[in-house]
Amino acid sequence: MAGKLEVVEQDENIQASPIDRSESAAPPAFSNEPYGPAGLRGLFSNYYVFLCAACSTLGGISFGYDQGVVSVILVMPQFLDRFERIDETSSGSGFWKGLMTAMIELGALIGALNQGWIADKISRRYSIVVAVMVFLVGAILQTAAVDYAMLTIARMIGGAGIGMLSMVAPLYISEISPPETRGALLVLEEFCIVVGIVIAFWITYGTRYIGGEWSWRLPFLLQMIPSFTLLIGIIYLPFSPRWLASKDRNQEALASLSRLRQLPPTDKRIRREYVDILAEVEFSKSVSIERHPKLQDHSKQSGFLLELNSWLDCFKQNYWRRTHVGVLLMFFQQFVGINALIYYSPTLFATMGLNYDMQLIMSGILNITQLIGVVTSFWTMDRFGRRALLLWGSLVMTASHIVIAVLVGLYDNDWPSHRTQGWISVAFLLIYMVSFGASWGPVPWAMPSEIFPSSLRAKGVALSTCSNWFNNFIIGLITPPLVQNTGYGAYVFFAVFSLLSFAWTFFFVPETNGFMLEQMDHVFKDNSAQQDAARKQAIEADLIRKLNYSEKSLP
Repeated sequence: MAGKLEVVEQDENIQASPIDRSESAAPPAFSNEPYGPAGLRGLFSNYYVFLCAACSTLGGISFGYDQGVVSVILVMPQFLDRFERIDETSSGSGFWKGLMTAMIELGALIGALNQGWIADKISRRYSIVVAVMVFLVGAILQTAAVDYAMLTIARMIGGAGIGMLSMVAPLYISEISPPETRGALLVLEEFCIVVGIVIAFWITYGTRYIGGEWSWRLPFLLQMIPSFTLLIGIIYLPFSPRWLASKDRNQEALASLSRLRQLPPTDKRIRREYVDILAEVEFSKSVSIERHPKLQDHSKQSGFLLELNSWLDCFKQNYWRRTHVGVLLMFFQQFVGINALIYYSPTLFATMGLNYDMQLIMSGILNITQLIGVVTSFWTMDRFGRRALLLWGSLVMTASHIVIAVLVGLYDNDWPSHRTQGWISVAFLLIYMVSFGASWGPVPWAMPSEIFPSSLRAKGVALSTCSNWFNNFIIGLITPPLVQNTGYGAYVFFAVFSLLSFAWTFFFVPETNGFMLEQMDHVFKDNSAQQDAARKQAIEADLIRKLNYSEKSLP
C-alpha cells in the first residue's frame, strides 16, 4: 500500500487539536480537529455531503410509503372486494392479513442479508442501483396484482429491494459523513421513512374515493417515483472513500474525501482523516491475514471461504459486542410496537371507540406526530448523544403503553359512555409516536453503521438490518391476532418490551456521539489487548512517516 501513497514533507503536529471527550477521551493517535459545527448547524456548513446523504436515503421513502399505503388499503372496501381472503368476515382473515403485510419484511430480510457482500463487491454506490431495480420489479407487480398470491409474492420482491436500500443507505452515509454531523445525517434515513409514511397515507386517504380498483392500484404505482429519482441522482454520488481505500484505490479515496469535505487534499483535517482511513484498512487486512492465513491466495474458493469467515468474525471476541448492540437495537425498535401501530392504526383506533372516518384521520395525524419527533433528532442526535435519546424514549413509551392498556382494559366494552377516556388514550398514543420518532426511530438506523470496523461494516450493518426486518416480519404477523384476541393485552405486551429496552440500553449501549468511525475500538474497548492497540498505532505512525506530512505543505 505504501507504494501508492503521495510523499510530502513531515507534519509533526498531525495529532494536534484533539476533540474534548471528557472522561472518554480517545487515544492521541486518533485525535482530530472537527470540520465544522456539530449537529443541525453542521449540515449547512457542507451542503454537498448533505445532498449526497439526502439522495441516498430516497429509498427510505419507498419503505415508509409502503407502510403508509398498507394502513389504509387494508380497510379499503375496493381492495377487500378484490382480495376477499383478508376481509374480517372471512375465516382466518387475521392470519392472511398478517402474512400479506409481513411478506415485505420477509423479502427485506433476504435483500438486506445479500446486500452486505454486494456492497463490498461492487461498491455502496452501484449496490444502490441494484436495489432500486429489484424494488421497481416488485412495485410493478404489486400495481398489476390480480389475486392474493400474486400480491403477496410481489410484496416479497419489492421488500427485497427495500431491504437492500435500507441496509446500504446508512452504510454509505456513515462512510461519507464527518463525525460531528454523522448523527444528524443518519437521521435522514428515518426521516425519509416517516415522510414516505405520511405522503402515502394521505395519498391513499384521497384515492379511496376513486371508484374501482385504481383506488388502491394508483398508490402502488406512485411508489415508483422516488426510485426513479434515486436512479437519476446516483449518477452524481461519489464513491465512499472508505470503500475505495479497502480496494487499495488510495488516490481515488483521497480525491473523493476532498470532494466530500469541499476542501483541498492538502488541508490538515483531510490528511488526518485520510491517515485514519488507511490505518483502519491496513489494520483490518493484517487482522484478516492473521486470523485466516490459509485463505490469502486470491482463489475463488478462498475468496468464498474468506467471505463466509468475515460474517463469522462479527460474532468473535473482538466484535461480538458491536454485533450484539446492532442486532438488539433493531429488535427493540420493532418490539416496542411502532410498526404494529403504523400498519394497524385504524384497527387500534377502533378499539378506542372511534368511527371509521375518524380512525383514518387520526392514523394520518399519528404519522405526522412521528415525523415531528424525527425532526427534533436532527438537533438532539449530535447534541445529547444516542444513548440519552434511547433511555428517555424507552421511559416515555413505557408510560404511554401502560396508560393506554389501563384505559382500554377498563372502558373497552363501553366507549360511547366514556369519550373522555377514549381521547386520553388517543393522546397518549400520539405522545408515544413523538417519543419514538425522537429516539428509537432514528438511533437504531444510525448506530449500526457507526460501530463496525471498515472490514466488517457492510456485514455488521447487514446483520443489524436483517434483525430489523426479521422482527418486523414477526410483528406484522402476530399483531392482527394479538389485537383481535387480547385487546388491551397488545399494549401490555409492548409496554414490557419498552421497559426491557430501557434496561438493556442502560447496561449495554455505549455512546458513539462525536467519535470517528476509526475510533470505535476505543468506544467498545475491543482493543483492550495491548498487542492490537500497539499494532494499530504503529500502522498509523508508519503511514504518517511514509506520507511525510508537513506544516509547510498545508494552507
